Amino acid sequence: MSARSLAVQQEEMTVSGQNLANVNNNNYSEEQLEVSESSPLETSFGDEGTGDQINGISDSRNPLLDGQIQAESSTSGSLTAQQTNLQYAEAYLDEQISSSSSSPTADSPNGLAADMSNLFDSFQSLSNDPGDLSLRQTAVESAQQVTAQFNQVATQLSTVQANLNTSVQNDVGSANQDLSSIATLNQQIVAAQASGGSADQLVDQREQTLENLAGLANFSTTTEANGAVNVNIGGVPMVSGGNVSDNLQTYADSNGNLQVQAQNAGTQITLTGGSIGGEITARDGALASLQSGLNTLASQLMTQVNTIYSAGYDLNGNTGQDLFTGTNASDIAVNSTVANDPSQFQAAGAAGAAGDNSVVLSLAELGSQNIAGLNNQTFSANYAQTVSNLGNSISTVNNQLTNSQAVTQMLTNERSSTSGVSTDTEMTNLIQYQKAYEASAEMITTLNEMLQTVVAMKSV
Repeated sequence: MSARSLAVQQEEMTVSGQNLANVNNNNYSEEQLEVSESSPLETSFGDEGTGDQINGISDSRNPLLDGQIQAESSTSGSLTAQQTNLQYAEAYLDEQISSSSSSPTADSPNGLAADMSNLFDSFQSLSNDPGDLSLRQTAVESAQQVTAQFNQVATQLSTVQANLNTSVQNDVGSANQDLSSIATLNQQIVAAQASGGSADQLVDQREQTLENLAGLANFSTTTEANGAVNVNIGGVPMVSGGNVSDNLQTYADSNGNLQVQAQNAGTQITLTGGSIGGEITARDGALASLQSGLNTLASQLMTQVNTIYSAGYDLNGNTGQDLFTGTNASDIAVNSTVANDPSQFQAAGAAGAAGDNSVVLSLAELGSQNIAGLNNQTFSANYAQTVSNLGNSISTVNNQLTNSQAVTQMLTNERSSTSGVSTDTEMTNLIQYQKAYEASAEMITTLNEMLQTVVAMKSV
C-alpha cells in the first residue's frame, strides 16, 4: 500500500509540474491524475483495502466551450478582414462625410468632391468672360484634376481588390496546411488512446489548430468514438479521421476575382466566416459597390458634360469635339486637343461669337442639376452617398467586431476558469502531495521498525 501510495503522490507531483510549466499557455488545458481505490483483499474480517492505483491522466477541456470559441473565431476573423480592407479603401478616398438627416456631403480639400466642385466653379468663372484664355486654362486644368483624381482612386481601389485576391490565395493555402495537421493529429491521438496512453497534449495541439482554421474559414465538426475529429467545410468533408479527403482551391470568376471551391469535389464553397469569407465579402460587397459607384459617377460626368460641350464652338469656330474621353473612372481623361490648346475649349453657342457663354454657362449649371443616371441626384450628392455607404459599412463592421471580441473574451475567460491552470491551486496541491508522500514514507519506516522489533524478539 505504501509503495503504491508513494508512486501515486510522485505522479501527482509530475502532473502538477506539467500544469505549472504551462500556466501561461492559453491553449493548454489543466491535467489531472485519475486515481481510484485499488482492488481489496477478501479476509475473514471482510474486504481489506490495498491502497490506490493510477487509472490515467485526463484534462479539463470543455468541448462545448471549444466549439463556441471556434465559431466566434470564425466571426472575428471575417470581421477583422473586412474592417482592415475597407479602411484601406476609405483612406484612399481621403474624404470625410458631414451628414445631415437628409443628405450627406463629402468634405475634404484633397478629395474628389472638392475637385468636382472646383470644376463647375471654373465653368462659372469662365462664363463671365468666355474669351479669356487664362480662365479657359483654369477650366481645362480643373477638368484634368478631376480626371486625375478619378484615375488615382480607381487605381488604388484596384490595388485593394488585388490584395484581397492575394490574401484569399494565401489564406486558402494556410487552411489546407491546418487540415493536413488536423488529420495527422487525429492519427496520433487515435494511436495513443488505443495503446492506453494519454493524448491530452495532442488534443491541445489539435484544438489550437482547429481555432487557427476557424480564423480562416468557418466549418463544422463531428467527433468519432476513437477520438478523431472530422471537419466539414461548406457541406464538403475535408478531414475524415486520419485522412484529408479534400482541400480548398481557388479559381477566378468572370470578373477575375478568386472564389473558393473543393478541389476534389469541384463544388463552389460559400464561406460565411473566417478571414477568407471576410475578404471575399469585403471585395464583392462594399468595395465592389464603391467601385461601381465611382465608375457610374465618372461615366455620367463624361456623358452629361460631353452632351452639352460637343454642341459648343471654340475661338476658332470649331465644334463637335468631346471634353472628356474614356469609359469609366479608371480611364477618364481630358481630350488632348483642348488640353494642349485652351483656345479650342468649346464655350460658345455659335461660331465666331467669342463673347457667347451659353455653352459654358450650361456646363456650370450642370453641377447643381439632378441627373437621372445618378438616381436623380447631383454629382456631389451622388458621390457623397457613395462614400457614405462605405462609411456605413465600416461602422457596421466595427460595431459587430467589437461585439464579437467581447464574446470571444468572455468565452476565453470562462474556459480559463474551468480549464486553465491556477497557480494558487497547484501550489496548494503540491503541499498536499508532499505531505501525503511524507506520510506514506513514514508508514514504510514504521513498518520497518515493527519488523525489526519482531526479529529482535525472535532472537532473544
